[in-house]
Amino acid sequence: MLPLAVAVVAFGVSFGVLARAAGMGVAAPIAMSATTFAGSAQFAAVSILGGAGGAAAAVAAALLLNARYAPMSIAVGPGFRGPGWRRLLEAQLIVDESWALAARGGGRFEVPLLLGAGLVLYPCWIAGTAIGVLAGDLLGDPERLGLDAAFPALFLTLLVPQLRSRTALAAALGGAAIAFALVPLAAPGIPIVAASAACLVGLRR
Repeated sequence: MLPLAVAVVAFGVSFGVLARAAGMGVAAPIAMSATTFAGSAQFAAVSILGGAGGAAAAVAAALLLNARYAPMSIAVGPGFRGPGWRRLLEAQLIVDESWALAARGGGRFEVPLLLGAGLVLYPCWIAGTAIGVLAGDLLGDPERLGLDAAFPALFLTLLVPQLRSRTALAAALGGAAIAFALVPLAAPGIPIVAASAACLVGLRR
C-alpha cells in the first residue's frame, strides 16, 4: 500500500489547492476529506462550486460518482464479520485502492488487507489535503508539479493487475469506450457510473 499512499498524498495536495482556490477556506476542505474520504467525488463537488455551480449540482455529481461503491460494497460485503456497528465503521475504508488490492479473483476478497490498506490511505488523504490547503500558495499550480496526473496514474496502477483474462480486458476497454463517449455529453459522474455497465461482459448464464 505504501507506494500508492505516496500518490494519494499527492492527490490530496492537489485537492487541497483546488478547494482553497474555490473559496472553501482552510477548515472546510480538511473536514470534507475526513468525513467524505472519496477523492473523485470531492474533486467533482469542488470543481462545480468553484465554477459558480450550485450546491445541488455539486451534491448530485458527488453522489453519482460515489454510486459505484454500491456494487463494490455488495461484492465484498460477505467478508465482513461482527456486529452491525463494526461492519458500518469498517465499510468506510472501502475505497477504490483498498478494494482493488483486496480482490483475489472469482469474487473473493481479502478483507483484512482491505481494512489495512484503508487505514493507511485515510490519514494520507487528510494529510495531503491539509498540506494543499495550508501550503498551496508555496506549491503553486498543481498541474505544473504534475499532481493532476496522480489520479489517472493511480487508477492505471490498480487496473493493470486485474487484466488477467480476455473477459477482464474486454470489460476494461468497454468501460473506457463508454466513458470517453459520454464525457463531452453528460454531467460529471454519469460517464463513470455508465461505464460500469461494461462489466456485464462477464455475466454467466
